[in-house]
Amino acid sequence: MSADSYSTDPSDSPEATGPDQVRELATIPSIEVISRAAVMLMSAAAEKIGPEAGGDEQYRDLPEARTLITALAGLVVAASPDLGVHRKPIRDGLKALQLAFREASAFPDAPGEGPGEKLTGPVRG
Repeated sequence: MSADSYSTDPSDSPEATGPDQVRELATIPSIEVISRAAVMLMSAAAEKIGPEAGGDEQYRDLPEARTLITALAGLVVAASPDLGVHRKPIRDGLKALQLAFREASAFPDAPGEGPGEKLTGPVRG
């Protein structure tokens, strides 16, 4: 989904069916909801970081990337006990984004001061 086509209005979704959509959401295990949210945050942050994270230069927006990475870090830290087999890949993705952010920054943050590092601790390559 491109940044231009994103809508927060669930009625814009082709799958939206009102009460049926809510019932379907109710059947999804919580870990899947959390994992999907993490993947969405990772994807959005990668696009905002730019080429260092696999995104396009035209969408680079490091302040936005910082916000997304910090939100991802909060989600990862809060959900970590429940992530099970998803914990390591999600944590690895977060770390990769934090390192890519540092690489993309003209003036990199000090260790422990980068996006999400107050939650995860300093990230080193």
